[in-house]
Amino acid sequence: MKLVISGYYGFNNIGDEAILASIIQSLREIQPDIEIVVLSNKPEVTKSTYGVEAIDRWKFKVILKALKDSDGLISGGGSLLQDQTGWKSVPYYSGIMYLAKLLKKPVYMYAQGIGPLDRFFNRWIVKVVLNKINRITVRDEESKKLLETLKVKKNISIVPDPVMGYKADNLNSDWLAGQDFKKPTVTVSVRDWKGLEDFKRKVAVALDCLVDNEQVDIIFIPMHGFHDHNTSVEVARLMKTPSRIAPYDASIEEKIAIIGSSEFLFGMRLHSLIFAGVVGTPFLALSYDPKIDSYSNLTHQPVAGHVEKDELNDLHTILLENFKSRKVLLELMRGTTDEMKLTAKETAKLAISSISSNKGLLKSKEGVN
Repeated sequence: MKLVISGYYGFNNIGDEAILASIIQSLREIQPDIEIVVLSNKPEVTKSTYGVEAIDRWKFKVILKALKDSDGLISGGGSLLQDQTGWKSVPYYSGIMYLAKLLKKPVYMYAQGIGPLDRFFNRWIVKVVLNKINRITVRDEESKKLLETLKVKKNISIVPDPVMGYKADNLNSDWLAGQDFKKPTVTVSVRDWKGLEDFKRKVAVALDCLVDNEQVDIIFIPMHGFHDHNTSVEVARLMKTPSRIAPYDASIEEKIAIIGSSEFLFGMRLHSLIFAGVVGTPFLALSYDPKIDSYSNLTHQPVAGHVEKDELNDLHTILLENFKSRKVLLELMRGTTDEMKLTAKETAKLAISSISSNKGLLKSKEGVN
């Protein structure tokens, strides 16, 4: 079987790269000889990192040929069908799915988070295209409800984020091994949010309060390359107490290892929270998107507030109280993450069986004609 995978790959976003690594890992466990072609912004990097074939996601003729030569398309995972970060994502990813259907290829949506979808045209595109594909899986109830509101008639299954199935055994970080931490560590994931600079000062104040009261060391862990590194530097400079910043270009395994070694995570990026779920580190989320709230609710972990909706004046108190309750939070988390780890790999089995069955159906119809 030869599958094309479409997603936000090759952009140095460790969360999306972890999704890709998890999907590839799960597909290969089920079918070791599977051939995978990834649409990537940096094909050579993707090819060397994952041992797959990779092509330029911007070259239409190359994509067309790859789809023609494949048995089907996997779209996802991640938050591909949303227009909060720009209007182009929905037409691009929907266009890839539509092209595959024009070529009579099965299309499987793999554990996507849907929305926000504020533009009418994008909502219409999603409705039209998703009603044509073969199978839809989403990673939360809110995504399912949004698609149902848009009148998507296909069966929609809720599945865990692919990263929950990632094998996280025997992970280590050379950077972490070279540090001399004398206190328990707390990892922190922050990102920029345009027009809202004051939240960074409040995060810095909250972290200083935690250090003063609990005697911990702070490690910033950039999840989206240099973008998050710069934000981490800004927050660290606003702090009165010293902190450290992990390498922004550290591998997926290293970042999971750093979070796994910490007592607690205070995070904005979704996949910092998911990494915490994988290794059993309790967390407090700072939300900027419904996907943060959804995952936090699934794992019974607290949300401090929303960068756009809340003033966060009590953030220092909220962080301190939840850090002190970390053992309780860990038990709450384990009640759901253990099951999510087991079921995450089922999504890959469903993808292979769905594409295989639809491929066979197409061949039988062609034989009749």
